[in-house]
Amino acid sequence: MTVVPRAARSGGPAASNRCTRRRFLTGAATSAVAAGLAACSDRTSPVGAAPGSTGAGGRGSLTIGAIPDQDPEVLQRLYATVADSVAQATGLAVTYRPVTDYGAAVSAFRTGDLDLVWFGGLTGVHARLQAPGARVVAQRDIDEDFHSVFVVNTATGLSASDDLTPLAGLRFTYGSQTSTSGALMPAYFLAQQGVDPRGFPGGPGHSGSHDATLQLVASGSYQAGVLNEQVWASRSEAGEVDPAVRLYARTPAYHDYHWVLGPQAVDRLGEELPQRLSDYFLALSLDDPDDRAVLDLFGAQRFIATQASNYDQIEDIGRQLGLIT
Repeated sequence: MTVVPRAARSGGPAASNRCTRRRFLTGAATSAVAAGLAACSDRTSPVGAAPGSTGAGGRGSLTIGAIPDQDPEVLQRLYATVADSVAQATGLAVTYRPVTDYGAAVSAFRTGDLDLVWFGGLTGVHARLQAPGARVVAQRDIDEDFHSVFVVNTATGLSASDDLTPLAGLRFTYGSQTSTSGALMPAYFLAQQGVDPRGFPGGPGHSGSHDATLQLVASGSYQAGVLNEQVWASRSEAGEVDPAVRLYARTPAYHDYHWVLGPQAVDRLGEELPQRLSDYFLALSLDDPDDRAVLDLFGAQRFIATQASNYDQIEDIGRQLGLIT
């Protein structure tokens, strides 16, 4: 029997010699990035707004985004907080711009309408392939040991198990088609156990988000589905999972979410920008109340360094499944 604990968190509190937000600001290099920039945040301008001093293309601005993997209200709360925090730490005018789907996030990153994006493993690979020169900035502690969970409607009568083969005969939904934790890696682990990841009765569904997957399985529209473990854990802890939904299985670990910075932002704001942003994320500490607000929303104890090679497995599997060409 497989039991999923609360969201796995591998890191401890930040070391005492970490760069504080004040040290980060006062120690900034004498570059155009740090010179005379207003610390403000225009948090919800839509992608495609005219560029200006505080929008995409403005010399002192940074536009952030994220794949829409959860309810819009959750994302708005999370990334508005992140935008404020990054603005305070860097002196940049930071804008959060929501997108409609995973593909839109990759497209806006490619064109430079989004500078810094919170991607899943697969969308991060797509984004870097489409925007040569993009830089991997940081990931959460939980992203080096990430998992998906398979869930079933209680009417199936299935109990928790490591055996995925009983799922083959059920109506089944993934999340977004390009979700690492909601589609790519679950399909890979299903195939490893001899289950055709496209062979479910009537064909698999694609709910579009982890929250939607939970709702569809709860309603019985689908008998089973898969979502990322962090969303499952946080919704369970909040008492937001319908009793009709039961945990069935947990996947092995893989690398997943990470921040990626676009090449246009580096060209516009300077070569030191990737390191400054990485230093900011790695300096976030649970000991600081403002930092804690960011870390808690991300379900992490800290951010850690990462590198593009950590996502080679995801790229290989994406090519095997025809999701990367």
